[in-house]
Amino acid sequence: MKRKVVTVVAVFAMMLAMSAGAPAQGRHPEIFAAIESLQNAKAHLEAAAHDYSGHRVDAIKSIDEAIHQLKICMKYD
Repeated sequence: MKRKVVTVVAVFAMMLAMSAGAPAQGRHPEIFAAIESLQNAKAHLEAAAHDYSGHRVDAIKSIDEAIHQLKICMKYD
């Protein structure tokens, strides 16, 4: 539960940060920008040499869930 709350907060923070300069991508440019940012963060984590006591794997799973939730959001106005 705590991880989901952190994920949701992180996603919304990224959406707010990216909304100012996000390129127009359909009707939901902020969500598109957030997904791109999360995919970039995931790539960095996957390339990391350290596993951070298993937290890296948990973070990647949280990013995957956040991306999934954002893609669902893009279906709504």
